[in-house]
Amino acid sequence: MLSHSPPWKAFDYETTHFWVHYGLCTIGFLLAVITYVTQAAKPAPYGKHQTSNHSFGPLVHQRVAHTVSDAIPGVFLFSLVFFLYGIQKESINLILYSMWLSHYLHRGIIHPWIMRYSSLKTPVGISLGALFPNLLYSFLNADWIGSADFDENYFKDLRFVIGVIFFVAGYVINRYADFLLRGLRAKGDSKYYIPNGFLFDLISCPNYFGEMLEWFGWAIATWSVAGAVWLLFSSATFLPRATDNHKWYTKKFADYPKDRKALIPFLY
Repeated sequence: MLSHSPPWKAFDYETTHFWVHYGLCTIGFLLAVITYVTQAAKPAPYGKHQTSNHSFGPLVHQRVAHTVSDAIPGVFLFSLVFFLYGIQKESINLILYSMWLSHYLHRGIIHPWIMRYSSLKTPVGISLGALFPNLLYSFLNADWIGSADFDENYFKDLRFVIGVIFFVAGYVINRYADFLLRGLRAKGDSKYYIPNGFLFDLISCPNYFGEMLEWFGWAIATWSVAGAVWLLFSSATFLPRATDNHKWYTKKFADYPKDRKALIPFLY
């Protein structure tokens, strides 16, 4: 069933908590807009687009930088805010916590140490540029799911059911796409290859597409402004990045498939 009313009770309107939370959500919205504008103008210099220009600071270890920028906010800060600051620990809240954690345990702790990167170094500015937004959005979403008192029957609500389905589908797509990308290189190899199979036959960046689906599902399942601004920020990163990666592939490989889209199958 689907109700038009919010499936939760949260902060009282006149409390400091309310104004801090939604004030930070406003900052999160503005940050998403700024991120899209800047990344659409010029790709961030890492991965396929890394240059010898040190305008983003000295190079640091890629695996450590990735762990710091993702695991600290997504695993540790998120857990601290949820368990120490949050007041709601019902089944729905714990399921949502587990969904977020399942993503960041892999993204922040496992993924950086098993991927075969083209370079083991990345500019420190890129790591910090990922760390600070992740701190903001991880805090906001942990604050929300730790504070929202969801309806007792929210398990049956279409918002929750559809949100979880999208999240799980995106999770599987993201993981399998990363698995295929990792398999393109032998250990110690830094060359680039044309990925094929699975959704790579339709789009250049199914790993980004999968993660966008995850956060779309998250925004629906949590039915929150915090989830919505996080989806907006993620999309503001993935849309221009996928566009730039797609252009890079078509320039790098003369035989790159002409019918592939950048990010969304058949559409974009």
